[in-house]
Amino acid sequence: MEISLLDVCFRPAGHVDVMPVHVLSEGAGPGAQVPAHLTRIPISLISTSTDCSKKTVKGKVVRKGRLVSLADDNFILKTVIQEEDSQPDATSINVVLLGALAKDFSQAVNQGDVLVAAGFTVGKSPTVHKDKLHPFNLLLSGDSACVYVSRPPPPPDPRSPLATKRSSTLPAEVSRATKAPKYTYVKLGDLKPGAVVNVYGVVVFFKQPFKSRGTDFCSTLKITDPSNQKICCTVFSEKLDNHPKIFQIGDIIRMHRVKTQFFNDSITLVNTFGFSVVTFDGAVGGPVEPRASSRSFYFDQEDHRTVEELRSWAASQAVLPSAPTIPLSAVQPKAYFDLTCQLLARADIDCTCTLLRVWDGTRCPHSLLKVIVEPGAIEGPSSFSAQKESLIANILVYDNHVESAKQLKLGDFLRIYNLRAIPGSSKVPGLTSSQSEEVNHLAFHLHGGTAYGRGIRVLPENSPDVQQLKRTIEGFAEDDELNDELNDELNDSALLEIWSTPPESLTDAGTAESSTERSCGHDVQPTTLSRLKRSDPGGVHHVRVQLRSYEPQRLHQALKLYCSKCTSMQDVPDDELVAGLFSEASGDSGPCTPPAWALSGRVNIPGGSSGSSKRALSVHLSTQLMSEGKTKELIFLMGSTLAETCRLASGYQNIVPVRSSGGQLTLLDLSAPFLFRGRKRYYGCRRCSQAALREPSAEGVELIDEKIVAEALGVQLLKFCLLMKLELQDATDTLEVFLWRDAELFFSVSAEDAAANQEAQDRIRQTMDSLSSPDGGTGERPWLDLCLSAYRAADDEGQNRTCYQICHTAFTKLQT
Repeated sequence: MEISLLDVCFRPAGHVDVMPVHVLSEGAGPGAQVPAHLTRIPISLISTSTDCSKKTVKGKVVRKGRLVSLADDNFILKTVIQEEDSQPDATSINVVLLGALAKDFSQAVNQGDVLVAAGFTVGKSPTVHKDKLHPFNLLLSGDSACVYVSRPPPPPDPRSPLATKRSSTLPAEVSRATKAPKYTYVKLGDLKPGAVVNVYGVVVFFKQPFKSRGTDFCSTLKITDPSNQKICCTVFSEKLDNHPKIFQIGDIIRMHRVKTQFFNDSITLVNTFGFSVVTFDGAVGGPVEPRASSRSFYFDQEDHRTVEELRSWAASQAVLPSAPTIPLSAVQPKAYFDLTCQLLARADIDCTCTLLRVWDGTRCPHSLLKVIVEPGAIEGPSSFSAQKESLIANILVYDNHVESAKQLKLGDFLRIYNLRAIPGSSKVPGLTSSQSEEVNHLAFHLHGGTAYGRGIRVLPENSPDVQQLKRTIEGFAEDDELNDELNDELNDSALLEIWSTPPESLTDAGTAESSTERSCGHDVQPTTLSRLKRSDPGGVHHVRVQLRSYEPQRLHQALKLYCSKCTSMQDVPDDELVAGLFSEASGDSGPCTPPAWALSGRVNIPGGSSGSSKRALSVHLSTQLMSEGKTKELIFLMGSTLAETCRLASGYQNIVPVRSSGGQLTLLDLSAPFLFRGRKRYYGCRRCSQAALREPSAEGVELIDEKIVAEALGVQLLKFCLLMKLELQDATDTLEVFLWRDAELFFSVSAEDAAANQEAQDRIRQTMDSLSSPDGGTGERPWLDLCLSAYRAADDEGQNRTCYQICHTAFTKLQT
């Protein structure tokens, strides 16, 4: 069993720990602070079949074993608790504690104390025949384990020998129960600059912690109270645990030791030495469960009353905006909203974008973006049942949120803030979108930056919103099992055989409208596929066919790089490989002598998010271009990462990445792009290039393009192309053909645009969807009039075979 070690501290009586052990005021029953949603179960009813997720067990500590050290910071302790006023043999049970929880329990809990345990698991007791106690035991470990402890009130005379002896056996912190601090809180309307104060407030705006220019994370929020003042607060801390745990607008917050400052004609608050913060859910009637930044904090009945009063006041006022948290079933196009959901799978699209596959158990009424990634690239299940798939939303997370997304664990319950529902086509890096550009087609984007509180927060499982989400999801799971059984009956292999069988006649083929148009001038009669395969190789042929299948299914793999000089073809390098080459090159920071024709300078690379630091990198410019006023038309950039180069590409027409090698400037390895032009990247052939850093000649040239740069640098420019293999069928046979040289004519898009332009990518996807899906309810795939060229070529084993290629043909949209 995997055990999560807990950093649990015990504090003076009157304090409540934020960690899973709570030591209460002397004389107070442990049930006083137990959350209302937990119910007590008698020890006699405990078994391995009992659902203990929302149950507690109450008992008196009648035996406490010694603390055993298993390893560094890993401990185990066994104790026995007994239900009060009961027979010990029948109602006593062993409790096993693990980790730091066991260590601090040993230090601060005494025999005779009364405890309430929650978040436990039940196992068989291996000592039942020896100790004659309960046949099962309780195991307390992990984040959900929680113990509330109280002890009998002290004797009336604190100077008595018994009291002195008992006090001396307790940790120093626990023995100071009578010295609990008393805090004074200042209303927000009474704040004066230059003071250190304690305040309560209702959150009306907040941002999740983000990286500041230094080493700290920064949280910003705005709070109000019945004085109707709205006060901005800023918290700086290196540790995320020290920041406020705010889940939504309307949460109640209490801050100790914040300093008031006068900024922009208004009072603001900033954390200072000894700062601590506690937050609570703002829902009226909800449990008052603290979420704290420090390991212990003071909280009594007066604080409880203050939280309830602020809840009631906020609910009665118009100080809070309407709650933006809505389920997927209520999402509307163009809306910004907060989403509470569960993470099912995750995949990196590129260095600036991550895909999160989430659900909340409800179905969005609009068609949603489908993002296709390689099965090996996705973390988590690559597919789900058809019923569950219809409830899953694909969320594209950008820029500074990518790092946060990588820290998430599958199964986490999330709240994603300021998520945007974008109608129509969406910019997805690579050929990943399979949706057409429709009004009711939605893509969910979490844009970069922290404006409007944009970000991601993991919610604890005891959150009321998570509990509601779990109930919704559990309700779906029952329906999904039934649907899976029905789908298994329908997905019979016989149906697949029927679909794969070619039509028995050409009657429909002769009358059905074609989805393609030939542009050739060949005067040849249409032929069948069987006759074509028997004919002599060479020449051109006209056929009327249907598309049976195609490769690759992941259309971004259809993009290739082609060298017209050596006729080689290669895959487009993925971002992980390219980023690695840039990272390796940026590490070469030794002294470097620029060419005589270059002027050197520095350029600021903007940070990936608001508030992030900027870097200044070395750039080299052509003296000739500078004299002609073409400063931004071409720069040579040194020491940048791939992401930084992409961000800078929007401000310069041409960027050539360079590195230091042997004290001289050189180009990067040609596995990486040698040139960036906006969103477009250009590659060179490693076999045919004679690359060297030279000054491009722009004399008499109005626009410096990729061809001029490649020629100057001695790079053999690779051309983007599309390569697909299609399996065609008619009534007589099937035939595999290639779509390559005329692929751009067929799709009416250029391969270069498809490498960088979402609209071009969508066009390719729409075309293949149209050709591979039944048309208009007729049950048949569209018919295609194609011109095929036949030729002989050597295969991988050196054997000559006849190949076929689609030529002089363009796809045309079906008329409705």
